[in-house]
Formats: sequence, C-alpha cells, structure tokens
Amino acid sequence: MSREQREATRKRIVGSREERERVRARLRSGHLPSEIDDASVVDKRFRRLGIEELRRDVRRLERVLGTSNLVPAATLERGAKVSRSVARVRILDSRGGLLGWGTGFMASPRLFLTNNHVLQSVEEAASSRVDFNYQDGLDGKPMPVAVFGLDPVTFFETDVDLDFTLVAVSAGSPTLAPLESFGFCPMIPIPAKTLVGEYLNIIQHPEGQPKQVAVRENRLLARLDNFLHYETDTAPGSSGSPVFNDQWEVVALHHSGVPATNEAGEYVTIEGKIWSLDQGEHKLAWTANEGTRISSICTHLVRLNATGPKGRLLSELLNHSPPIEVRAAAADRTRIDSEPVTPVATPDGSAIEIPLKITVQVDGADRLSSARASISTGAGRPTGTPLADPDDADLRDALEEARRARARPYYSKPEDERDRSAYYEGIDFEDPHLYRALNVLLEVTHTNPLRYNPSLHVYPWLDLQPNLKLKSVYSGIEFEPEDVIREDARIEQRRAAELARLMRVESSVGLEALQALEVSHPFNCEHVVPQSWFGKREPMRGDLHHLFACEWGCNSFRGNLPYFDFADFEEAIRTDCGKRLEHRFEPGDGKGVVARAVLYFVLRYPHEINATDAEYELDRLRTLVAWHKTFCGVPP
Repeated sequence: MSREQREATRKRIVGSREERERVRARLRSGHLPSEIDDASVVDKRFRRLGIEELRRDVRRLERVLGTSNLVPAATLERGAKVSRSVARVRILDSRGGLLGWGTGFMASPRLFLTNNHVLQSVEEAASSRVDFNYQDGLDGKPMPVAVFGLDPVTFFETDVDLDFTLVAVSAGSPTLAPLESFGFCPMIPIPAKTLVGEYLNIIQHPEGQPKQVAVRENRLLARLDNFLHYETDTAPGSSGSPVFNDQWEVVALHHSGVPATNEAGEYVTIEGKIWSLDQGEHKLAWTANEGTRISSICTHLVRLNATGPKGRLLSELLNHSPPIEVRAAAADRTRIDSEPVTPVATPDGSAIEIPLKITVQVDGADRLSSARASISTGAGRPTGTPLADPDDADLRDALEEARRARARPYYSKPEDERDRSAYYEGIDFEDPHLYRALNVLLEVTHTNPLRYNPSLHVYPWLDLQPNLKLKSVYSGIEFEPEDVIREDARIEQRRAAELARLMRVESSVGLEALQALEVSHPFNCEHVVPQSWFGKREPMRGDLHHLFACEWGCNSFRGNLPYFDFADFEEAIRTDCGKRLEHRFEPGDGKGVVARAVLYFVLRYPHEINATDAEYELDRLRTLVAWHKTFCGVPP
C-alpha cells in the first residue's frame, strides 16, 4: 500500500474514533444494532431480510441480526460455498519472481476483485497468478490447488482512492478444475446490507497462508460514504479479502488496518508489548480495520459506461442474480403461529406476506391497532363510506396527504424535462447493451424503496388525474381519492378483525386461511405484475411504478392472469373491466399504462418473474410493446 493510501486510511479511522466509541458503549449496554443505526438504514436492512415484523421480538431479532451466538446451521454451509470463490493472489514480476501476496475473490463468472495496492497495473496483473483451493480439505490434507492466470487485456479497471482492482481471469488456464466450478460472490450495488453493530465475516489468505475464515471476529462500528470501519481483537483481514455479513453477502473489500500504538508511537502486540517486525502482523494489536464499500465500487463501475466486450463483462457483474438464497436464513420460518402472528413470505416465496399488527385483550375484546395486507379479489367498487376508526393514525396520515396534494401544482413540463435529462445523462440509447445499462441505472438509483401502502403512496397524489380524481386502470371509472382511502382502511379493519377471530379459535393460522381472508376482503389497488409471481416480496411489492387504483371488482376479475390481446375483443361479451377467457385477460382501459408498467418491471427486476408459463413469455411481451406504441401518450 502506498504512503498516500495508508495516510488517507489513518485519517479516516482517526476521524471515526468518536463514532466507534459511541457504538461500542451502546453495544456494551445491551443495545441491538437496530437500536443503534440510523432508522432509514434499519428499515432498508429489514426490508431486505424480510423481518420488519420482528422489531418487537427481541429473541428472534438477535438471532437474525447476529447478536446471538445461535445461528441457523445453514449459515456454515453458505460460508463454505462462498469460500470457494476466494483465492490467494501471488504477485509476480515479469520473470516469475515472487513480489508478495494478497487475497481476492470472483465477483462474477469471469471477473476477479482485489485491492489496487495488490495489483496496481496491467503489467503486474498479467504476470501474477490466483490460486483457488489453497487450503486444507476435510481430511486435514492440502487440497489440489487450481492455478489461473489473469487476462487484463480483456478487462482491467483499478482505482487508487477506493483501492480496488477488477480484472478478468484467463478462463483457459491449464488447471484441475474449470473456473466456473468455483462460483462467485455477487456484488450487490444497494447499500444497507449490514447495520452498525452487526458482526462481519472475512475469508482470507493471511500473509499468503492457506485459506482461513474469521467468523464473527469483526464488528461494524462506523459507516462512511465509501468505507466501513470494523474492529477485532485478533488479526486484521488480509488485503483484498471479501468482508461478509451473516447472510454471506459481500459488504466490503478489506484493504487496510491501522495498528495500535503506545504513547511513544510504537506499535504494540495484542499482549500490550512493543511489537517487532520478526513477530509478524498476526501479533499486532489493531485500532480498526477498513474496507471499501461494495456499493461504492459498483457506483464507480456504473459510471464507466463501458461498451463492447468490457461492457458485457461489466453488465454480467452488475446484473447477475445471487447464486445463494439469503432470504431463507433471514426469515427462518414457514408457518404462522398465534404467538404474535406476523405472516411473511416463506424462504421459497410460496407463502403470503400480510404483516397485520393486532392487539388481543385478555377479556376477548379485540382492539385493532392497524393492519396491512396486499392482494385483492372480489367484486364491486369503493362505497365511499367512512367507516374506519377515526383514531386510526394511518388513515389520518393518508387523508392529510390527500388534502395537501390538492394544493400542489399538478405537472410542470419544463421541470419534468430537466429531471429526465439529468436522470438519463450518460446513457447511450444506441448502445446494443442498452437493456443492461438501464437495468443498472434503475437498480443503483432505487435508493429509497417504499413499503406497500397504497393509501399513503398511491391514492393521495401519485395516481391522481388532472381533475384530481382517481381513475380505475381497467374500467376508467373515476373516484374521489378520499373515498378509496377510507374504503381500504375499512377493509384493513375487517381483515384484522377476522384474523383476530381465527386466532381465538385456532392454535395456528395456515396459508389457506390467510388466502381465503384476502379473497373475502380485497383492496382497491392493482399490481399489474401480480404479487403471486414474485412471492409478495419487497421491494417489488411496494414499487409504485406498477401500482394503480382499481376497484376491487376489476381487481378480482383480472386475478393473476397475464395480459392478452383478443382478436374479437370489441365484439365479445365482457364487463367494464375487460375480457377474461381461458386464463387470459385483456383490460378494457389503460392498455398503454399497464404495458409500460410491466415492461418497467421486467427491466428493473429481470430475474423475478417468468418462472412459469403463466407469466410473460416472449410473444406476450411483444403484445405489451404493441400496446405501448398504440397507446403512447394516452393518459391513464
């Protein structure tokens, strides 16, 4: 590491000292990470884990956030799987002489990530090697090492300030196993993958030694714009090591530690004695470790706007779905019990998520605090009857938002044009890889995903027409936003009351009962991409780009059927909602709007649907493109 890099690291760690001491003190006093970190970061972390409902359940929350020593057994299996993609870097000169060691990992099927101070140049990368399986096997004997060369001509990107180098691996290297057999650790571009106070795991080759794993020896104590600071009582991570959260998502690229010193400025050992070079780094005491945030590296890579072969490799890295399912460890549940009941999605996405918050008094009188649910079926239209509890805080907030909306300017064309121009700046619309570029842009800029709450986010303002009314996306019927808000609040109360009744007579509430509850009490908001297609998971569930007001009769009429263009649509007998026949549905209104919403979803979440033939096959996507072109400019 250069003197400049080391000094910049030292200054950042000195600057975070007060924050680290504050966090340490709160951890010692028994506070959970969710009680220490910023509320907005906590919300994002919980949404990713699918554990919003665990806030009140300290025992289960400790287990999920890693503050308890008990973790699911699968945690170790996942760690073993991701460790295969971590390799030792042998830094060699042009004649094959050994210059030093490092660690790195496969960040995509072809690209390898390590530090800039490990591989600083194309020339250095070209002569160096990476060793996979440099470790002992289950029998305690050394495993056969798979050696690969690097291919910086195909791809090489480095940055001194963020201290990373991303380089292609030579897939054709003569070795015992193919490169793809070692997998990769996806670089997830979103922030909030770990909370201040959570434990971190590091897989490394310290000083070129066989692979080692530091499990929960580091704890995140400070989060900077581009770096994470974490501390341990043991040796620091090796240069280029991946730093993981407990779900084995890479959160940082380790690059440096700052040794502890005595009053004379001399380095000290972990025993508090003066350290000497011959003792090795593993004997040093460390003030803190620093890693570059993966989200910051992703942002840097997105801004490259790379094209050609380099662009394709970069798109593969930034858009690849994680090969390891992390939600299973986070949720750790497949049924809903009567001890506080909080239905959520099961690990395989087959369950229903209805986070209902209910208080049941001992005398049997139910006091309903609030209830949130999703899916809609049934028949009819909003009644406009304000039957909801006037003390309901959510209802008051939604009605107040609707009142404020009426005083806002409805639309400013110049402002819209400026915003669009700024958003798409740097995007080449003639790029043959435009799909990937737009997908990355959407993912990186989706920094504040909202929980599903149409009464607050859809009805009061977002879905208003120029006349300040709501219009059903399928039938075109108009409603007052306040009527729809009150109707949904009433439906929430009915759902909560019915669930409370079920809880009094059943020891547990099963999936079928919850589905029946949803069917009998539907909402007035349509997901144009049905929730069942993506397991009702966030952020898809609350993504406003595919949510529209829709009377629950039409909502039920469509169900979860894919859109279709019937040849005899106009002549066919149909309702105001559209035509439904043989597991297909054509809306009576809003074709351009729903087409653009579905196409957005496919672009934003490319791996979340098309799991079955009932979803969007290629010919159905062509239908949506045709609707978009035909109804371009037609208001919703």
